[in-house]
Amino acid sequence: MTAVPRLVLSAPSSGHGTNALSIGLLAALADRGVDVAGFKLGPDHVDAAYLGLAAGRPGRNLDPRLVGAERLLPLFAHGAAGAGLALVQGTMGLYDSVAGRPETESTAAVATVLRSPVVLVVDVAAMGQSVAALVHGFRSYDEQLWLGGVVLTQVASPRHETMLRQALDDIDVPVYGALRRHELPPVLPSRRHGVVPVVRRDAEAVRAVRRLGEAVAGTVDLERLLALARSAPALTVEPWSPAAGEPDGGAPVVALAAGPGGSYSYAETAELLRAAGAEVVAVDPLRDEALPAGARALVVGAGLPESYARELSANRRLCIAVAELARTGRPVLAEGAGLLWLARELDGLPMCGVLDAVGATRDGLVVGYREATALSDSVVTGTGTAVVGYKQHGAVLTPRAGQRAAWSWDGGSPEGFVWRGVHASQLGLHWAARPGIATRLVAAGVAEGVGAPA
Repeated sequence: MTAVPRLVLSAPSSGHGTNALSIGLLAALADRGVDVAGFKLGPDHVDAAYLGLAAGRPGRNLDPRLVGAERLLPLFAHGAAGAGLALVQGTMGLYDSVAGRPETESTAAVATVLRSPVVLVVDVAAMGQSVAALVHGFRSYDEQLWLGGVVLTQVASPRHETMLRQALDDIDVPVYGALRRHELPPVLPSRRHGVVPVVRRDAEAVRAVRRLGEAVAGTVDLERLLALARSAPALTVEPWSPAAGEPDGGAPVVALAAGPGGSYSYAETAELLRAAGAEVVAVDPLRDEALPAGARALVVGAGLPESYARELSANRRLCIAVAELARTGRPVLAEGAGLLWLARELDGLPMCGVLDAVGATRDGLVVGYREATALSDSVVTGTGTAVVGYKQHGAVLTPRAGQRAAWSWDGGSPEGFVWRGVHASQLGLHWAARPGIATRLVAAGVAEGVGAPA
C-alpha cells in the first residue's frame, strides 16, 4: 500500500491557467514546508521542468502512450515517494486525448487510474451563473470521475466572484480559490526557450515561479486543498524501480546533456543509467567546452530546444569533442534537437559534423506520437523492435536517414541515423518503457571503442 496525498488539476480546455496555477500551487506549498512532487500528463518536457523547479525535486511525466498504462501507477508512486502532496497537471481539456484515445489517455482517465480527486480550473472571464452548468456537465459526464472542486481564474470583481460562488454552491461544488485577472501574471520565460531557463537555473525562471507561488498563496485555500488531497485512498501498487545489474568492467562515465537544474531527458533516464552501473556526469551543450573526464558515452535527450542552434554552433570545442567520441565508436545517443546538433550544419551554422546531413528550419511544427520499428541493431535496441515515441520539431534533416536508418513507421520514410556507436533520431523515447536501453548503453560504454566504420 502506498499512501500519497494527491490532486489532479485540469480544465475544460487549454488556456484556462492550469499550468500557471499548478506551478504556483507547488511553489506556495513548498514555501510552507510541504514536501511536494509535480507531474505533467503527456510528453511535454517544459511544463514538467517548471513543476520540478517549483517543487524542488525532479518534475516527471506521466504518459500512458509512451510508457504503457500498466506503468502509470508504479511510476507515479516512485516519483511521489515521501511527498506530502503530489500534483498532476493535466493536458488539454479534462476528457481530451491528442491521439483520440480518451478512454485511456485523457486526464480524466489517468485521474481515475490514480484514484485522485480532480480540481477543475475554469476561466470565467466571460461567464456568470452558467459556470454551474459547465461544471455540472463535467462532473456528470463520467460517473467514475471524482471532481473535488474548482478554482476560478480571470474573475472580474468581488461581485462577479460572489455570483460565481453562489451558482456553484447551488450544485454543491466547492470553490478553492478565485483569482482576479491580474493575479496569474504571464511571468514564465517564453516557451521558445524550452527547458533551458530551468536547466540553467536562470534568475528569470526562479523569480517567475516565486511570483506564481505568491499569487496562489494569497488567493487559494491551501489548507482545504491539502485536506482534499489527503482524502485520496492508499494505492495498492509497488513503486517502479530502475534497479539493474552491475556491468562487467567497472562503472563507465556517461555524459548526460544537463545543467544544475536538471537534464534534457526524462527524469528516469539518469536513474536507469545509474542503476545500470554508470557514473552519470552532466555536460551542458550550451556552456561546457569539454566532455566530462573519462566520458565513454553521451546521451542528449529530446528536451534540448532547437531555438539554441546559434549557441550550440558557437561551442566549437565541445562539438569537436563530441565528434571525436563518436569517431572512436563510443555510444552517442541523441534525440530530438540532439540529432540536429550532430549534423554537419543547421541553417548554415556548423554543428558537430558527426552525421553527413544538413538541417533546415521550416515553418510549422511536426508533432505527434509514432509507433516505430527499429531498422538497425544499435545501442538503443535490436532490429525489428517496436516502440512508441514522440516527435516535436520544426527543423528537418536532408537526408532524412543514413545508410543505416534508425526507425520506420506507417506513412513515413525511414528516419534517423545509426553509425558506429551513434543512434540519432528526432523520435524521443521514455526509457522507463524500455529500461534495456540503459543497460545496452552502459555495456557498450564499458566495451572498447572502434576505429573503423561499422
